[in-house]
Amino acid sequence: MHTQSVDPWRHSHSFGQEQFQQAEKYTWLVILITTVTMIIEIAAGLIFGSMALLADGLHMGSHSLALVIAAIAYYFTRKHAHDARYSFGTGKINSLGGYTSAVLLVIFALLMAGESVKRLIAPISIKFDQAILVAIVGLIVNVVSIFILSRPRHDGNEASHHHNHDHHSDHNLKAAYLHVLADALTSVFAIFALLVGKFFGLIWMDPLMGIVGAFMVSRWAVGLIRETSNVLLDKQAPIEIQNEIKTIIENNGHDKIADLHVWSIGTNHYAVNLSIVSDDPQPPEYYKKMLAENHSLAHITIETQRCGNRLMLKHQAKK
Repeated sequence: MHTQSVDPWRHSHSFGQEQFQQAEKYTWLVILITTVTMIIEIAAGLIFGSMALLADGLHMGSHSLALVIAAIAYYFTRKHAHDARYSFGTGKINSLGGYTSAVLLVIFALLMAGESVKRLIAPISIKFDQAILVAIVGLIVNVVSIFILSRPRHDGNEASHHHNHDHHSDHNLKAAYLHVLADALTSVFAIFALLVGKFFGLIWMDPLMGIVGAFMVSRWAVGLIRETSNVLLDKQAPIEIQNEIKTIIENNGHDKIADLHVWSIGTNHYAVNLSIVSDDPQPPEYYKKMLAENHSLAHITIETQRCGNRLMLKHQAKK
């Protein structure tokens, strides 16, 4: 058989990953805003001798690093989308970037908690007016960044797919979003604690809010690590997707699914490998057309087996 004869049955494994995502553009925009703010705060801290400004600038820098990881993941996904060495495309780079950022978020939370405990044990003097100003500036920058990163979350993922589940989310974008949200939460807690410390003299509120913030950030990060790990380890797709496939295939009463594997190969894309047993099996193309309406199923492989005894099929269905 000549190679050209099988060309009509071949298909791309990029699954749209080569396309430029709006989320990538917004991520770079947030990186620019965060980096400019970081430079200004560090410079001001060095010029005016403000530890609060310097510390917040360095904090901004740590989140800029995490956002750069997200942006690089988007770029790498696009650049290698057609690389045949990646069996199911480069979609999982998205989850890998999200996983890496989530790990960094856990590290930042632990550092925040450690520093807060240290200040509870050995309190330091706080320049409240200056610290409050820094926290407000940081909060404004983070609120703007949250607004920017929330746009692709609502415009892109949900609008373009009929079958939207939490498991379909852009983990890379979610990680960037959580980093900025964590920064904003830290600023809110800091402003509250500093105001209480300034007007009521409760200096210990500042490190206490740091511990509370670290706890909440770590919970978000662990949740994201769990989600991305499921994708990276090819965990079976959510039960609702499996049930949807079973309902479509077994609806006629003649076909039964003997083996079903559904796993994520990227944002909004799942690969499906199933074995169908039937007393009158149809060609694989017949079943693929039945599943075609589910746009999240990007790569479908079907095996059919003939079973001459319909009673055995009924027995299997009862199990």
